[in-house]
Amino acid sequence: MALRSSGRKLSFEILTKSNSLEEDQLLLLSQSSPDTARSSPTNNIPKKKRRRNKHKKSSPHADSYSTIAEDPSAAGSSLAGSNSNSNSVIESPDRFSSRYGGGGSVVCTTPTITVVECVCDNSTNNGGNSYVELRQRNVVSVGGEGEGRNDEDLPSVLRVIGETTVERELEVVSDDKPRNEPPPMPNGGCLPRLETAESLDWKRLMAEDPTYLFSVEKSPLNYFMDEIDEGNSLRRTTTLGSEKERERVYDTLFRLPWRCELLIDVGFFVCLDSFLSLLTVMPTRVLMTLWRLLKRRQFQKLSAADWSDFGCFIVLASGVLLLDRTDISLIYHMIRGQGTIKLYVVYNVLEIFDKLCQSFGGDVFQTLFNSAEGLASCPPETKRFWIWRFLADQVLAMAFSILHSFLLLAQAITLSTCIVAHNNALLALLVSNNFSEIKSNVFKRFSKENIHNIVYADSVERFHITAFLLFVLAQNILEAEGPWFESFVYNALLVFVCEMLIDIIKHSFLAKFNDIKPIAYSEFLEELCNQTLNIQSGDKKKILTFIPLAPACVVIRVLTPVYAAHLPYSPLPWRLFWVFLLTSITFVMLTSLKIMIGMGLQKHASWYVNRCRRRKHHLHSE
Repeated sequence: MALRSSGRKLSFEILTKSNSLEEDQLLLLSQSSPDTARSSPTNNIPKKKRRRNKHKKSSPHADSYSTIAEDPSAAGSSLAGSNSNSNSVIESPDRFSSRYGGGGSVVCTTPTITVVECVCDNSTNNGGNSYVELRQRNVVSVGGEGEGRNDEDLPSVLRVIGETTVERELEVVSDDKPRNEPPPMPNGGCLPRLETAESLDWKRLMAEDPTYLFSVEKSPLNYFMDEIDEGNSLRRTTTLGSEKERERVYDTLFRLPWRCELLIDVGFFVCLDSFLSLLTVMPTRVLMTLWRLLKRRQFQKLSAADWSDFGCFIVLASGVLLLDRTDISLIYHMIRGQGTIKLYVVYNVLEIFDKLCQSFGGDVFQTLFNSAEGLASCPPETKRFWIWRFLADQVLAMAFSILHSFLLLAQAITLSTCIVAHNNALLALLVSNNFSEIKSNVFKRFSKENIHNIVYADSVERFHITAFLLFVLAQNILEAEGPWFESFVYNALLVFVCEMLIDIIKHSFLAKFNDIKPIAYSEFLEELCNQTLNIQSGDKKKILTFIPLAPACVVIRVLTPVYAAHLPYSPLPWRLFWVFLLTSITFVMLTSLKIMIGMGLQKHASWYVNRCRRRKHHLHSE
């Protein structure tokens, strides 16, 4: 509540609302203060004249009021100048302060005495805070109209004022904050004019931030010139870079991509080496074991590797026989003819199940190899148990491998359908598949071990794409008409380049968001080289897990019709001769490729491991 002291007039009509209240006050005065009644001329007023005075008091022309000036000295002079004409009683500030302990003024009018006192206590009794109290009291008149009053009546009037029960007090006490303390009031003066809350907030805002009104005070031309002097506004929306941020930029753009691609390529060749080993080494070992058994004509106890070779050979043979019974053209027309699900959706669904089978397939074949190890080293009394356990694991591995083979075959047919189609289905497939891969990996938190597994999964995916393109090539050889090779090469390069770019982008930002240094990919490559050199690692998560049985079943199923189409329709012995010849040539070619890739991997792994060891030794020596 703001208090104005700019000469506001006090309305005595509001203070004298009830006539019955005045009569009660008069009666109370006459009963409680006999001394005042004796000394006051009010007791000698007749009743008729009292009634006339009461009627005159209610008229608006009979009321008189005084104004409280802002300056205490001015207030004293103005009050002193209105003696008898305004019918007011004034007590000097000295007398009033002696009674109430502070400076003040008393204004009494006829027919109602209104007292306004302003008491200012500047003492330091309450912690040095000033105390301001405004009091306003109403009492009934002690004299009638036209009757004079003596100064002797003033003490009695003031005594009545002290005993009256109609009192209105307004106390303003300043708090402990310096900005809310009112200024000291000399000689009991009234409060100065208070400022509004809006003006105080505005002044405080301008004191804290003088540039708040720069847009109002400056012209558009000055504002633009200041912007030019301060520099580009991009410096306000970005933080100042450091040497560490610069290294992160160059790591993301240059250092990490080629290390990531080198790691994925080495993983791809490790998968290819395992695939070629399945097609060359495993059949050779099986034939050698059978020849040894037939030569000795007695059952000899086999090793764990021999039992594993027999188990893998049975799984491969069963998968090829079942896939050979599958009509590829029927599956092709079913996928291409349906209009409910788009081709890229079908491919993504099959890819998800392929990854699930890869994750679970490693556990299945580890179980099979464990049973083979137990069967090879078991005592004769528990041999029957281990044989039944090995057979159960063998059946499970066969069922799982056949299921995985059908999924890969359906995925290869879907990719072939997208490549053959003329409605940009391949482009839609690449966009959907690759960018969904970025979305599902980049904006998540991964640990270093998880990124290690993601790199290995990308290597396996790269190998599966190669197997799918080989399937597309075989289908074009069998069924394509006209010039198709250029179109196939273009589509194959498009698929490989998109896959390579997506892998680089994905791993670059994975490393950036997860704060992985490029040196981590060099450590991943060192672990892969140790695996190539058969150096055992204590952590199984650092091993590239790849089961090539399902891709081998698909490739053999696809290449068999190509070989059959080029066989002569001659008598059976000549036909068998050509089958044996083509098989031998293919085996020699695959064996040669296996030797080249295997020796290359061994040499690269040895060189890289020795280099890493020398670098670590150099760092430790420093």
